[in-house]
Amino acid sequence: MTKQPMKDPWLQLRRFTSARIALGRAGDSLPTDALLDFELAQARARDAVHEVLKADLLLERAKEAGFSALKVHSAASDRSEYLRRPDRGRMLDEPSKLQLQAMQADERPDIAFVIADGLSALAAERHAFPLLELMPAKLPGWNIGPVVVAEQARVALGDEIGGCLRAAFVVVLIGERPGMSSPDSLGIYLTAQPRSGRTDAERNCISNVRPEGLNYEMAAKKLAYLLMSARKLGTTGVLLKDHSDLLALEDEGLRAQKAIS
Repeated sequence: MTKQPMKDPWLQLRRFTSARIALGRAGDSLPTDALLDFELAQARARDAVHEVLKADLLLERAKEAGFSALKVHSAASDRSEYLRRPDRGRMLDEPSKLQLQAMQADERPDIAFVIADGLSALAAERHAFPLLELMPAKLPGWNIGPVVVAEQARVALGDEIGGCLRAAFVVVLIGERPGMSSPDSLGIYLTAQPRSGRTDAERNCISNVRPEGLNYEMAAKKLAYLLMSARKLGTTGVLLKDHSDLLALEDEGLRAQKAIS
């Protein structure tokens, strides 16, 4: 009687994740297809880190969407310096600082949005505007300041930008560090009363915004929830908790009860 080969129990789990599981084996190595796919993903992640942000195109898109917009640059002169000197990516260069200070309006904006390249310009180019365009409807009555497109930017650059604009909140939409399955993942960072010197403990983060991760509508709902909660609480960071998923489940439960009754 011929013995049937044992099925790999991991195979059925592959449909639930993009993680590299149950890839098989060819001797002591991976099968050729799996190895080539891994090397391609690695190359895409590396390219994403080095890609230059198409800032002028983002400015045009912001104006077409009805936002006022401007472009700024960090103190890192180019991509090479940006990757070698993270500290310079957290500071504005002098011309950008003067430009923002000259824009101060009599009425402080409730919120300033910053679109930043971070470690994946591709993520900012693909996902920032589909999310941003949802926000005005979710924040009725909020005074939205100019959209700032920031080149060679780290997260903390948003604090200085928001401080220069005297915004109550700054939201940074920035390319996250590329992974082997996600070279274009967008992160959202929210900080109240932004100014230079704010710490990571004083901001909130929404991660993995992209169609294959947290979709735009869900990310926009989470951001709106955090902003409204932060306004009531008067702060962001470790004291501000995201209960939006719990509220969504409660809403679903109420709808189900009504449908039954």
